[in-house]
Amino acid sequence: MLATLPPITFDPDLGLAVLRTPNSVYALRVGSDGSPRHLYWGAPLGTDTLAALPEGASPAASSFEADAAADELAPQTGARFGPAGLQVRFADGTRGAQWHFVGHTIDSGALRLRLEDRRRPLRAELCYRVRPGTDVVERWTELTHLGSPDSADGPITVDRLDSASWTAPALADYRLSHLVGGWNSEFQLQRDRLPVAETVLTSRRGITGHHASPWLALDDGTAGEERGEVWSTALAWSGSWRVTVHRDPVGRTTWTGGFGHEGTGWTLRSGESLRTPVYAGLYTPHGFGAASRAWHDYVRRHVLPGPERDRPVLYNSWEATGFDVDEAGQIRLAHLAARVGAELFVLDDGWFGTRRDDRSGLGDWTPRPEAFPRGLRPLADEVHRLGMDFGLWVEPEMVNPDSELYRAHPDWVVHSPHLDATELRNQLVLNFARPEVEAWAQGTLDRLVRENDVDWLKWDANRAFTEAGWDGHPDPDRLWIDHTRAVHRVMDRLRAAHPGLRIEACAGGGGRVDLGILARTDQAWTSDNTDPVDRIGIQHGFSQLFPAQAMAAWVTDSPNTATGRRTPLRFRFHVAMAGALGLGGDLTSWSEEELAETAELVAAYKRIRPLVQRGHQHRVTPDGAAVAAVHYAAPDDSEHALLVWRSTTRFGHAPDPVRLPALDPGARYLDPDRKREYSGAVLVHRGIAPDLPAGDHASALIRLRRVPT
Repeated sequence: MLATLPPITFDPDLGLAVLRTPNSVYALRVGSDGSPRHLYWGAPLGTDTLAALPEGASPAASSFEADAAADELAPQTGARFGPAGLQVRFADGTRGAQWHFVGHTIDSGALRLRLEDRRRPLRAELCYRVRPGTDVVERWTELTHLGSPDSADGPITVDRLDSASWTAPALADYRLSHLVGGWNSEFQLQRDRLPVAETVLTSRRGITGHHASPWLALDDGTAGEERGEVWSTALAWSGSWRVTVHRDPVGRTTWTGGFGHEGTGWTLRSGESLRTPVYAGLYTPHGFGAASRAWHDYVRRHVLPGPERDRPVLYNSWEATGFDVDEAGQIRLAHLAARVGAELFVLDDGWFGTRRDDRSGLGDWTPRPEAFPRGLRPLADEVHRLGMDFGLWVEPEMVNPDSELYRAHPDWVVHSPHLDATELRNQLVLNFARPEVEAWAQGTLDRLVRENDVDWLKWDANRAFTEAGWDGHPDPDRLWIDHTRAVHRVMDRLRAAHPGLRIEACAGGGGRVDLGILARTDQAWTSDNTDPVDRIGIQHGFSQLFPAQAMAAWVTDSPNTATGRRTPLRFRFHVAMAGALGLGGDLTSWSEEELAETAELVAAYKRIRPLVQRGHQHRVTPDGAAVAAVHYAAPDDSEHALLVWRSTTRFGHAPDPVRLPALDPGARYLDPDRKREYSGAVLVHRGIAPDLPAGDHASALIRLRRVPT
């Protein structure tokens, strides 16, 4: 009955909006003060049941505590004392909006609730969209100054404009899951009891950040991978951001988030509008694993470009050569890469301008003559002749002061003229918010792709913003928004002009990975740390939101350049097979035996690639277990792949069997490599013995096929 109802309804008599997904319902009600208030988010309920739900109220209501339901986007007026998602100042100094509800529209799969200030020329539209076939609700806000250009209405200062505020139901307790880290240690999963306080997750860096992610999940502290209610949200934004989670002393938990960080603000003049990025959310009663699979499905269906295309096995030259690149050396590497089965060859940093180290050349995107006297086209042609695509590393948002570009346009960088500029990695940030900089980047990249027959760009960004200013601009903080949107536009236009082009997102590793950047890139470089032991944890955190298809994972040299750890080639491969496999070592130093084993392992990955990149991912071992494993299942249960890793060995402790709860207990499964047949019930309830080799850094790839009945 519920499944036949339309995905979005609004009852103007009740002020009741209901959004339905295949497995959940999100409902809100316009309050008597004109502000939309949260009503319900959880398992499916009928409209009559939702309409009968009482208004939310605080059990501690008093003259010191609000008694109304939580706002869908809280203003800073009325008896509201939590974090305000909308903070505005009018020309006369008045702070805060007071709404009256104007009406709604449902068009093109989106609900818009129109609110106007009771006295001021300000309109907000709270927007909601349900994507077909997913449990994700997308939300965003559009704010408009309604004054006419010739009126006396002054500008409106926007100190905060969040995309949405979310509300969890009353639970016995609350636990917050989020991601922390740093360069070389991104995506570390944290699960902590949520304190009675305001908890702020943020980036002030101009990029999404290595240290935090605009994703979170809430539960009551008892959810696991396959059971328990989970509410999760993710912001589609690639610049600075802030999410504030508020648990009050009487049991209400809300969170509000959007672009920008504290201390920034923007100006709306008559007729101008400001639109936020999408803040998406989902609910599941089936644990963190189901939440991740729902996110993965949403990203593949509605975010990633070309999700049906295999992500290629790439070879990247960086760890082999560093800045010491030339045509002959790269061609030698390309021949070896093709021999072991690579499908894409990427020339990394060092090919342009005067680039011999990180102190010069950024911004001068022409081939370095002494390294490539004939330009890049001969290398690209040879790579294509070998049957591979040709890729190129670029860092178009950055510039070295020692470059022809900077000497010609020192005013193009993000800077405050009365402050000393901080150089990080000997470089500054170009202000893409300036139209002339955006146009330069567009033309430069278009020329590079067209003249050199480039199939793939690795787009890097190796520093954060500092002393951010925009000299002479009337609204200088716009650069925090407009820079990011210009980066997105350049990527979008490049892809439109070159339909076969693919782009990999990178920012010193995983410093800019979010739903916004993935909407115009094919995959993200997860971390500069390729140590397989560290990567197990990094990839675990990455998988909370993002699918394996978007996770670039390389096999590099041993000992590892980041940690000095020595690991077997097989172990390095089995860890990297959990994502979009790549190779990044110095193949010229690998033995014939290593090259032969590499070719075999690349071929093994290609056999399971459809499962890894488009199957359902199940994290089948608990956090902290001696053995870690990930299971990839075909949607029709016909094929399965299991990757198992043990980093260290303890005497007298054999690895536990790995249970596979996604299998059908009534079916039988064949391991075609070990020629063994199993009962599905045994694999679900007891598990499969991984038969790991002895010693540390042991791993296995196990394939299973459902036996036809």
